[in-house]
Amino acid sequence: MNPQAKLIFITSLLLGTTITLSSNHWITAWTGLEINTLAILPLISKSHHPRAIEAATKYFLVQATASTLVLFASMTNAWATGQWDITQLTHPASCMILTSALAMKLGLVPFHFWFPEVLQGSPLITGLLLSTAMKFPPITLLFMTSPSLNPILLTTMAILSAALGGWMGLNQTQTRKIMAFSSISHLGWMAMILVYDPKLTLLNFYLYTLITAAVFLTLNTIKALNLSTLMTTWTKTPSLSATLLLTLLSLAGLPPLTGFLPKWMIIQELTKQDLTPTATIMALLSLLSLFFYLRLAYCATITLPPHTTNHMKLWHTHKPTNASVALLVTMSTLLLPISPMIRTIV
Repeated sequence: MNPQAKLIFITSLLLGTTITLSSNHWITAWTGLEINTLAILPLISKSHHPRAIEAATKYFLVQATASTLVLFASMTNAWATGQWDITQLTHPASCMILTSALAMKLGLVPFHFWFPEVLQGSPLITGLLLSTAMKFPPITLLFMTSPSLNPILLTTMAILSAALGGWMGLNQTQTRKIMAFSSISHLGWMAMILVYDPKLTLLNFYLYTLITAAVFLTLNTIKALNLSTLMTTWTKTPSLSATLLLTLLSLAGLPPLTGFLPKWMIIQELTKQDLTPTATIMALLSLLSLFFYLRLAYCATITLPPHTTNHMKLWHTHKPTNASVALLVTMSTLLLPISPMIRTIV
């Protein structure tokens, strides 16, 4: 892709996100979401492969539908209350429509169907943007409207997302699809706590973004798109494979790694709200995700040659590891001891 074109698309992504984050009016928030959608489409379809074109088409159709529902929810609310302010969303029907629209934008169950297919058709770096940056504006809108949202609807979506994200990721062999189902599962945890402690949702999203960025950039460095490629990486980049193991375990939420922090705080908050059965269900469902993270980690570090994979061995090149990968991996694994400080900041 032309560097100037890429610069325009990245700038548009930043502009769209900034407009949505800084807006008080529903129309400006909607405008920012539309700019984001249009800016990411060329990055998804830049390889001109039929799968990439299919992914871009699916993404456009789903996001256009979700944006229409956001506009419809805001208009219904304005019609009933006379308010266009984002924080003044009080009409019950508008709240339900908006929750569904933003769930569709995020990929929460039952609107998750598009996300794994779109991620599978995108390059790894675009997949990273779809999993993190593109989810930030909808999460922010949910954060701003959280006092008005329906807790039962969000809790149902959250439990279903954690269950399906873990369950459907079990038999996947493509790393991008595994990361897509991982994202759906994590979104379930964010949606679960949104009504009770919205700041905790944002903390969870920040840490999820940090750890997911480390995993995606590591996979991009070793060019691993499926498990059979991942099996040959230890002989080429043993240190990077070892850090990938730790980052995946952090994404799974195992102590004493960074990923344990949001799960620990969410379970603690749910218990304070007398929702111990819900907290127990979420904790048990996270074991499903743990299985496929362990399988990825096993393929990356423990499966050593000789083995029988129908895979052409890639040329062994000694490329230096990017400094950003090293920094992200360090933060993805070692932030738990300073969790009290993180909690006071957020």
